[in-house]
Amino acid sequence: MNKSQHQLAPGEPANLSELPTSSKPFHDDRDAAEKEFRKLRKQFITWQRALWAEGRQQLLIVLQAMDAGGKDGTIRKLFMGVNPQGVHVASFKAPSVRELAHDFLWRVHRDVPAAGMIGVFNRSHYEDVLVVRVNRLAPREAWEPRFQQINDFERLLAETGTRILKFYLHISRDEQRKRFQDRLDRPEKNFKFSLDDLEKRKQWDDYRFAYEDALTRCTTDWAPWYAIPSNQKWYRNLAIMRIVVKTLEDMNPTYPTIDYDPKQVKID
Repeated sequence: MNKSQHQLAPGEPANLSELPTSSKPFHDDRDAAEKEFRKLRKQFITWQRALWAEGRQQLLIVLQAMDAGGKDGTIRKLFMGVNPQGVHVASFKAPSVRELAHDFLWRVHRDVPAAGMIGVFNRSHYEDVLVVRVNRLAPREAWEPRFQQINDFERLLAETGTRILKFYLHISRDEQRKRFQDRLDRPEKNFKFSLDDLEKRKQWDDYRFAYEDALTRCTTDWAPWYAIPSNQKWYRNLAIMRIVVKTLEDMNPTYPTIDYDPKQVKID
C-alpha cells in the first residue's frame, strides 16, 4: 500500500505541535472534497459487501482523539449505507470490575473483528497508555511495558489476517474550545458535554505528550498510525476514506465462487 501523506513513519518521533490540524496545506475546496468523499463512500460500500461475502479477511479501524476530536462523527459519516451485518463498533470506556480482573488486553481481544468483518474501535487499548498514565491510575512500571505488549498484540492480529488502520484525529486546542461551546449552545448536544471535560482540558499538554509517546512507540509497519488534520470535518472524512478505500483495494476481497450455473436453475 502506498504511504499516505498523513502516515507516521516507524522509528521517527511524533511531534504533534509540528503536525497540522488544519486542512489548508492539503485541500482548499470543500465542495470538491465532499464530492470526492461521496464517490469514495460508494466504493467503500461495494468493497465492504465483498469483504463480508468473502468471509476470509478482516479490517480493524482504531480511532483516538482528544475530547471532541470527532470520533463519533467520523463513524457516522464513513459507515452510512454499509451493510450493518459486516460492521461492529466497540467503545472502550472505564473498565468494569470483571475487566479489571484480567490483563488490559482481555476486553479488547474479545472485540477484534472476525473474518469478513470491519471492526471499529471508538477509543481502544491505547487508553491504557493514555488516561491511565495521565491520571496516574497505575504506576509507571505497570503501564510502561504496555507499549511493547500493544505492538506484539497488533502483530498477532496482522499475522492472522487482520489489516489494521489507526487514526489519530488531530484537532487544535482552540478547535476543541469551539466544539465544547457548540455542545453548550445547542440543546440537542448538551448531553455530549460533561463538566469533567473542563478538567480534562486542563490536562491538554499532559495528554499531548502521552499521545506523542504512544504514536512514536506504536507506529509499526504492520499497524501504522495516521495523524489526520481534523479541524475541518469535511477534510477529516475525506482523508480517512481515501486510506480505507485504498486499503480495501489492496485487500481485494472477492465474492465466493459457486458450484452451480444460475442460468440452469429453475424455480417452480
